[in-house]
Amino acid sequence: MSRERKSLKISKAPQTYSEVFKKQVVKEYELRLFTKAELRRRYNIAGNSCIPRWLKKYGKFTYRDKLTIGRPMKDPQSQRIKELEAQLAKKEQELLVFKKFIEIAERELKVEIVKKSGSKQSKK
Repeated sequence: MSRERKSLKISKAPQTYSEVFKKQVVKEYELRLFTKAELRRRYNIAGNSCIPRWLKKYGKFTYRDKLTIGRPMKDPQSQRIKELEAQLAKKEQELLVFKKFIEIAERELKVEIVKKSGSKQSKK
């Protein structure tokens, strides 16, 4: 009779880290002392998502949610159209912000910034 070994996966309880520890890891990463992989090995941090989450929460810099934009479209014209539409939407939002800023400045400062159409230009 042969004995078979049963392989059991032993799952560890999730580790909890203190706020001070998390901030220290983020500080070391942002000072470029260590990479994420080096910090995981050095402090025995389980999982690949801990440090990126801490960076978003405690970091001084802004970190993207996703590092890749996605797979490019097969048709370069379609890709270019999408990029231009995104740029246009962003510029339209900026224009709205500037118009609101001018509106508030005119109201608060009681100064006419935008010339009315049909008004004559002043001569110097």
